[in-house]
Amino acid sequence: MEFYEKLQELRKSKSLTQEELAEALYVSRTAISKWESGRGYPNIDSLKEIAKFFSVTVDDLICSEEIISVAKREKEELTGKILALSFATLDVAMAMLLFLPIFGNGTDTPTSVALYGLTGIHAWIRNLFTIVICITILLGIAGFIACNLEKKALSRRLIVVSIALSILGAALFIITRQPYAGIILLGMLIVKGLALIAGKY
Repeated sequence: MEFYEKLQELRKSKSLTQEELAEALYVSRTAISKWESGRGYPNIDSLKEIAKFFSVTVDDLICSEEIISVAKREKEELTGKILALSFATLDVAMAMLLFLPIFGNGTDTPTSVALYGLTGIHAWIRNLFTIVICITILLGIAGFIACNLEKKALSRRLIVVSIALSILGAALFIITRQPYAGIILLGMLIVKGLALIAGKY
């Protein structure tokens, strides 16, 4: 007997509706419906709660192969969440480029200045810098929100956009002869690349 059949049988043996079981387990009715229709499995913690609620063992609910599958899926989800949070953190950290004195202000002023003090370049270039940095910060905030709401597909899309934006930003700073800002973005891009590679294993 499959897990979803066992869960249905156990619920009906206690004369519970899906909604009543959901309340007892502190999960949504949608989750119970999904589990009972065979469209997914609960995580390990939920399995333990189900077993405890019905006074059975986890082994009675699910076979060892299914437990391995659930554990593998949980690990993949955790890895994806850590990856998404790492990207979001790096993107929000771009805010430091708004305040750190890392921009060259032209040949007339050899000292570095913060972005708001940058006067040795065209105003539209400075505005472009600001736009790229602010969009990256907003992307990072969106990444945190997507993680919090557990929107995995959105998190994956934001990671792709984050990489593209980092490449664009690094190229922009290097082309406009802002090496310090370019190096910071290249460093962030390398960290993102390494995080992606690590997330695959």
